[in-house]
Amino acid sequence: MTPLEALEDGAATILGRPLTAGESDDFERYLGLLVKWQKAHRLVGSADPLWIVEHLFLDSLLFLGLLPPAVRSLADVGSGAGLPGLPLKIVRRDLELTLIESRRRRAMFLTSAIRTIQLPGVRIIEGRVESLARELGGQFDAVVMRCAGDVEAMIPVATTLLLPGRGIVVASGPPKPRAISGAAWVTVPGIRRGTTRRFAVYRRDQEPPARHPTRSN
Repeated sequence: MTPLEALEDGAATILGRPLTAGESDDFERYLGLLVKWQKAHRLVGSADPLWIVEHLFLDSLLFLGLLPPAVRSLADVGSGAGLPGLPLKIVRRDLELTLIESRRRRAMFLTSAIRTIQLPGVRIIEGRVESLARELGGQFDAVVMRCAGDVEAMIPVATTLLLPGRGIVVASGPPKPRAISGAAWVTVPGIRRGTTRRFAVYRRDQEPPARHPTRSN
């Protein structure tokens, strides 16, 4: 199976519908650009297209199972190579997406990706989310994160971006959950049959979680 065939099969399972021709083209351009950049700059874990499709693109689409359909304004904190934000935007064109990334090289890649895919309604903000809370606070229906570090420490920072009185934070978590305050672990079906994926989910109707000193991705 080719990477694009794997993408279409996996996306159809996650979305409950096939990718449109335009969505497939967008993913193909995104994949080609990411593979090209990966050869010169280590942005993700591998340059193998099938690995990227399964571990990055399809994994990003799993966030959709936890995001309410009414979400329109979405922030991707520590976006890196645009994950999960760009795959979500490709299949949800109605989203107004903000990619927050502190590392210059990755922010440059995001700029190139937006230009290559020609996605409207996307802005890139270079900086640490802790420093941007005053500028971006209270603006978003939802915040998504792929957390490589301490999920519990990142969630309180992410909640500052949510609209007053409502909103949701969804963060992909480690393979083994640990106790987490102010949020709940939620398990959804994984990409491969019989597998699962775990996310930490905070909803604004809960009490705000305690703040902890942290660093963003």
